[in-house]
Amino acid sequence: MRKSTCLLPLALGTFGLGLTEYVMMGILPDTAKAMQVTIPQAGNFISFYALGVVAGSILLVLIARTKPLKTILLWLMSIFTAANLLTAFVGNYHLFCVIRFIAGLPHGAFFGVGAISAGRLCESGKENQAVATMVAGMTVANLFGIPFGTFISHNLSWRLTFLLIGLFGFIIVYSIYKLIPYLKPLPDSGFRGQFKFLRSLGPWLLILAVIMGNGGIFCWYSYINPLLVKVSGILPKFVSLIMILAGAGMCAGNYLGGKLSDKFSPAIVASLTQLTACLSLILIFLFSSNPLISVLLMCLCTGCLFAVSAPQQVLLIENAKGGEMLGASFSQISFNLGNAMGAYVGGLPIEHGFTYNYTALPGALFAFVGFLMLFYFYKKYEKKNA
Repeated sequence: MRKSTCLLPLALGTFGLGLTEYVMMGILPDTAKAMQVTIPQAGNFISFYALGVVAGSILLVLIARTKPLKTILLWLMSIFTAANLLTAFVGNYHLFCVIRFIAGLPHGAFFGVGAISAGRLCESGKENQAVATMVAGMTVANLFGIPFGTFISHNLSWRLTFLLIGLFGFIIVYSIYKLIPYLKPLPDSGFRGQFKFLRSLGPWLLILAVIMGNGGIFCWYSYINPLLVKVSGILPKFVSLIMILAGAGMCAGNYLGGKLSDKFSPAIVASLTQLTACLSLILIFLFSSNPLISVLLMCLCTGCLFAVSAPQQVLLIENAKGGEMLGASFSQISFNLGNAMGAYVGGLPIEHGFTYNYTALPGALFAFVGFLMLFYFYKKYEKKNA
């Protein structure tokens, strides 16, 4: 079987996870109305999912670290399938929050185990491209799946959106069973041994760089809709189409990040990407009143968001000896923490009466700190070992 075919189930998995996580942002008013709560209260559906991402990664180490990788992937996507099917039929707000927490449990764990599996399934020297292939599923979800899921919710029912995602889960499980070969378990270093790598500075630099870099972009991206409408002057009816361009930027960035990281140093590729994001956010602050420039910079920033995914994921695995599964999962934990932090900090200028382009200023600062951390990691660890 061709190695590229073996990576397909992993990409299908991240596609499904991307739908489950991000479609909620587009259908929040619909679910709030159905549950008879306010939109801020419905925002807990996003928060509980993020909590599930963190908890699931820790539980994976506690429960499944000694199991074959294929078996873990099958378990995770079975939970994904069941949770989304249940979501389609829940009618109670508190139960909905619980189910969203359960739906988040497989997310970080799947990315962690999937990244390790992708590294084993690919040719030597192409680990970054293999992880990028896996992550491509999430970028395609942002490009096509989420707009389609939002359309179904607005025009038919949000329940149908989750029902379709749940049914798609059966396809993911079957593809894992059929296309991924047996992958033996990782060497068991014990529960405490899984956390031993955190005694070193290197992994912490990577984890904090993910939080700061993603947080920086989400300072601005969390408020992209009102920025495009109120600052760039784009008509609301065109925003959905423009967001497809944002998804295209994610796809392009993910592809280039993986390819360049296999050719050059993944740490230097990731650090320069963060610097590019920093400069782009400064330009957004200065020139977002021009609609064309605003859209072009949006595509560049969303490209940066995913260009760092593969190199940072691979670097975390390489620098988590004895705890590779947890280290790989930390990428998604850090990503979600960055999202939450970015959305909060980006909202502070708005609360103080500033226009939406000011959300990019704290974002630029965060991205610059992420660049410094990654560049320091490159100088201290990766360049020394080159």
